[in-house]
Amino acid sequence: MSQSGPSSIEPTIVPRDQHIVSRSQISERALTVLYRLKNAGYGAYLVGGGVRDLSLGREPKDFDVATDATPDEVKALFRNCRLIGRRFRLAHVHWGPEIIEVATFRALAPSDDADEGERVLEDGMILRDNVYGTIEEDALRRDFTINALYYNIADFSVVDYTGGMADLKAGRLRLIGDPAVRYREDPVRMLRAVRFAAKLGFVIDPETALPIPRMADALDEIPPARLFDEVLKLFMAGQGVETFESLRQHGLFRYLFPATDTALDDDEHGQFVTFVARALESTDRRVNEERPVTPAFLFAALIWPAILAQLPKGRLSPDLDRELVEQAITEALERQLRQVAIPKRFAMPMREIWALQPRFDTRSESRAKRLFSHPRFRAAYDFLLLRGEAGLVDPELADWWRAFTTSSADAPPPTPARRRRRGGRRRKPPVADGPEG
Repeated sequence: MSQSGPSSIEPTIVPRDQHIVSRSQISERALTVLYRLKNAGYGAYLVGGGVRDLSLGREPKDFDVATDATPDEVKALFRNCRLIGRRFRLAHVHWGPEIIEVATFRALAPSDDADEGERVLEDGMILRDNVYGTIEEDALRRDFTINALYYNIADFSVVDYTGGMADLKAGRLRLIGDPAVRYREDPVRMLRAVRFAAKLGFVIDPETALPIPRMADALDEIPPARLFDEVLKLFMAGQGVETFESLRQHGLFRYLFPATDTALDDDEHGQFVTFVARALESTDRRVNEERPVTPAFLFAALIWPAILAQLPKGRLSPDLDRELVEQAITEALERQLRQVAIPKRFAMPMREIWALQPRFDTRSESRAKRLFSHPRFRAAYDFLLLRGEAGLVDPELADWWRAFTTSSADAPPPTPARRRRRGGRRRKPPVADGPEG
């Protein structure tokens, strides 16, 4: 396939003995794709997060391939290949649950695109007609320098057009090109900057960070459904606390959770911030221990300050009218859904967790036992403990419930009733032989 395009940047070629990317760490299926493309005469490169993570000594989640072969040419090499996408076609090579994505090098958009008024906004992204290009153009189209590294299967070198290797060594996250232009193209890149910095423990380059506060309102253009997916990536990757702090620092959190952000700003004692931080710490711990995490609990915690802010004195007290609490819940959730869409399968459990909180204001064992049998009790109880840790509930009440739950969990299950044998005589009940008989 012939390529044409600018050739103004001389890449840095990092030879095999000067980097730590190894074929032994690459998926066998990805290697098959790379070698088959190479043997057919095409350029074949591992690219993006796979090269980044391997260069940092991390285990990649997936392996993406870039090539100068067109999608149709890729499909001709793999019977198990499917072409997807309408504007820009991608090849997906399937091996059971594993999919290797193969993308043809993309060309840069014309520099005068912004002046022609031909851009189309779709899912908050400025789109252009994509055409195939060179590896250099493909590199310059990518977002961050550390995601624009290419591992060449032909000689096992790493090809670097943007200074990504130096940024990896420096622990620096830097956008390719003018940050303001790149954020206008896709405002979600601001969230990605925070997410990658938290995930990798990197510092956002000052020039990359500078436009974020003044451009953060561009996130209002992003559809709520897409922001839901981004919130999951931000807070369910095991670095939720750092991500939360960075989002607040750069003025982004308010465009994801506006009512919560206002409540956090207005909270004089900092209890709301403590509550959110404790919830994120708990989520991070479960993620890092590879235990299941539900978005319902996470979103319930992130929105809770917005609910409390509507209540007298910003607290949930035993004498509050239940209808007032329900109204606060409804209004907070409706406002949140205008910003970030939350599927019903998560929104319903969230409402149950919130609605059960007033029922914990009791130390009656009979009432506690009824609440203990509720199918959403465990999540609501964990939520109560977080409230206690943040000082949003009487510590003695939280301790009472902790003791009650422990004793209830340790109690033996009730003895099942004996079944009558068919055709047999009714057995006499056993004779009581103790004080509990």
